[in-house]
Amino acid sequence: MAEVLPFPIARRRDFIRKQATHAARMNPDAAVRYVERQLLAQRDAMRRRGIAESLINRELHGMTAAMYAEFLQARSVMGGA
Repeated sequence: MAEVLPFPIARRRDFIRKQATHAARMNPDAAVRYVERQLLAQRDAMRRRGIAESLINRELHGMTAAMYAEFLQARSVMGGA
């Protein structure tokens, strides 16, 4: 039996890039709060769709890693490294 992923968040590059770039423009505390809100919104959306909690956790972990990488890239491009 194959496991079907409803939407692999880490692969939603445009969404992740947009969120990370937006966060990179903020001061560090605001950026952390912003990213946390985005993760909670994604978690809630997956829960509403009935996705298993273990899969939600895995997807959010992937999203967090992807956002962090994009955030660092955006900060370095903006000169805020």
